[in-house]
Order: sequence, then C-alpha cells, then structure tokens
Amino acid sequence: MVAVIEKPSLWARVSPVFAGFDAPLALAILLLAAAGLVTMYSVGFDHGSRFQSHGRNMLLALLVLFVIAQVPPQRMMSLAVPMYTVGVALLVAVFLFGISKKGAQRWLNIGVVIQPSELMKIAMPLMLAWWFQKREGQLNPLDFVVAGVMLAVPAALILKQPDLGTTLLVLASGLFVIFLAGLSWKLIIPPVIVVAVGIVVLILMEDQWCAAGVDWKVLHEYQRQRVCTLLDPFKDPLGKGFHIIQGMIAIGSGGIWGKGFMQGTQTHLEFIPERTTDFIYAAFAEEFGLVGTVALMLGFIFLVVRGLSIAMEAPTLFSRLLAGAITLNIFVYAFVNMGMVSGILPVVGVPLPFISYGGTAMVTMGVGLGILMSISRSRRYMPG
Repeated sequence: MVAVIEKPSLWARVSPVFAGFDAPLALAILLLAAAGLVTMYSVGFDHGSRFQSHGRNMLLALLVLFVIAQVPPQRMMSLAVPMYTVGVALLVAVFLFGISKKGAQRWLNIGVVIQPSELMKIAMPLMLAWWFQKREGQLNPLDFVVAGVMLAVPAALILKQPDLGTTLLVLASGLFVIFLAGLSWKLIIPPVIVVAVGIVVLILMEDQWCAAGVDWKVLHEYQRQRVCTLLDPFKDPLGKGFHIIQGMIAIGSGGIWGKGFMQGTQTHLEFIPERTTDFIYAAFAEEFGLVGTVALMLGFIFLVVRGLSIAMEAPTLFSRLLAGAITLNIFVYAFVNMGMVSGILPVVGVPLPFISYGGTAMVTMGVGLGILMSISRSRRYMPG
C-alpha cells in the first residue's frame, strides 16, 4: 500500500511567516495609517499626486516593516556596530563634500542622493542598546560617559549641517536608551532644572534676547528666529509668525466636530503653509475638530502603550532598551509635531508619523515598527 502525502495548501505554507505578529500593535499601525490616507486625500487632492505618492510610501513602509519583523533581535544586535560606523562615516562625508540646498548641507550623492542623518535615527538606539547589553551586570559611571560620547559625535555632525529637528530626534533616541539603562536621577534632575530656569529667563527677558542684532552664539540665526517667533508670533504676523498663526487659527476654527471632510477653508484656500507635510496636523484638526484630534491622540497613545508593553516583556536587555527607545521616539515625533503646529514648541520640521507626507520618514518609521514587531515575536517564541 502506497502512502499518499497531501500537498499542503498555500496558506499552510505561508502562515508561519505571519505567526507571532503582535495583533494590538498591528491594529494601531493600520488605524493610524488609515487616518493618514484619509487626511492626505483631503489636503492633497489639489496638490498634484501627493495622495498616490503617500499611499506608495505607506505600502513601502509596510513592506519594510514586514521584512524587518522576520529578523531576530540577535541578528539586529550584530548589525549595530557596522550601522553606527557607516552612519558616522557618511555624516563626516556630508560635512566634507555634501550637497547644499537652501543653506543646509544635509545630503550626499553616492549614485543616488541620500540623507545620512535619517540612518542615525535607527543606528543610534541600536548602537547604545548593544553597548549596554555588552556591559550588563558590570555597569559603572564610565560606561554612561562612553555612551554619551557615542551619542554626541553624530548629534554634533547633524547639528552642524544644520538640521535642528533631526538632531533633536537622534538625541532623543539615544537619551532614551541611556535613561532606560539605569542613569541615576541625580544626573538627570540638575540639567532639567537648568533648562527649565533658562526657559523662564528667556520668556521674562524676551524683548532683550529677541531684539534685532542680538547674537545667541550657540544657535544659527534661523533657529534664534524660530524661538523668538514662538514667544510672540504676532510681532511678524505676515512673515516669520505666519506659519504658527495660521496653524492656530485652523485648529481653533475646527471647533468640537470640525468643518467636515474636505471642507477646511484654511486648508483649501492655502492659508496653511506646508499643509501636506509639517503642518498637516492643523489641516486635520480643522476638518475633524476636537473629537478627531482626541481620537488621533488616543491612537498614538495606544501605539506607545503597546510598544512599552513589548519593551517590558522583552527577553533581553538589548531588546528592552531598543523597544523602549523606539516607542518613546514615536511619542516625541507626535508630541513635537503637534506642539509646534499648536504654537507651544518652536517649528523644527518634525513630521507627524503616518500622517505627514515624506518617503524617507515613512520608511524610517517602518523600520522602527518592524524592529518592535520582531522583538514582540521573539518574546512569543521564547521557551516558557
């Protein structure tokens, strides 16, 4: 008698690839992606092919997420040092012979034009998580100093370009790893107090600090103007304060329920500058109102809470630090973008995850979320 072996179905062969995917995380991603597509359709329908491009970028990011999710965290750990080294080398190359656009030298032509600072958003937390994993069980203050130097080198190179927004994001991604690794509160509280006092002094002495001709030394002129514009945008309502003022008008005019899908007057009469990129949150708030913005915030909160849960349950120190840093960095993206559009933070060019137009930022987000998904899967496959 000959045994008959049935050929497995296509789903039986493909399903192992999807096994272990984190359903709550996937749900949060899909909901925010849907919100991004709806918003881009409204704000970009009379803006060329932005909606189609946004959809393609989102599909590419989801594909990247899916591929990265198949890579085990142990393999990612082995890539940390090479990625960091290549990233710093590319930043040095940008400093020496990078491409300049609009007064900023941020790009490098290696056959295709790339922006190496984007790589550091992922390479930085990878490198520091690798470092603290290697020092696990024998951490001392010097290890935190070394980590600080690893963070300071690329941050300084990016700030020199100048690119304040990306510098803040790279610093945040690294500082989160250092904090989660166990940095003492005794070292955290003093600089926080210094920054808080500095902000109070700046507000109280705004007229003196923001007077014409005053040089702040540590900041470029455009950065100084952004801080001064934040403090009082109505000093130049048709110039440097125009972005913030129009953003606040759009958010306020949305009211509780919003003006309705594709009905935003500030948006479609083109009062909101960069309405498909940095200031898309203002367009969203105008059309969907307080109810819509609260729902969007809840979506981000759900994503962050799920990411932190994955970090807490991760099987290794490397995975915990990396998942925690990536999750908190997503929070920084959303908080800074909403804050700058609302007039409570300076305009620094940080996109709103899933919502703002931009292929590089979208793919970088896909890589980060793919790492989160991979860490979640590794926890599920750990022996009980």
